Amino acid sequence: MTPSWTIRHFSQANPKGRDQGDVPALLRRVADSIEELGPVKVQDLILHEEITEDGPWVSATVYFHPADPAGAS
Repeated sequence: MTPSWTIRHFSQANPKGRDQGDVPALLRRVADSIEELGPVKVQDLILHEEITEDGPWVSATVYFHPADPAGAS
């Protein structure tokens, strides 16, 4: 039997409006959210851009799992 595990994820976007396309602001917001999760290992981070009538709207999806308490990779 092949081992398997469940990966967790969350998506986050800037608030709709004037600064919705601000990538640095989004990455700061995502970094804060990752820190709030506690010890996790991020497996992937995907940046998305949607074109809206107000211009580009960026979001990110973070895939993660709880960190090994022993600190192993």
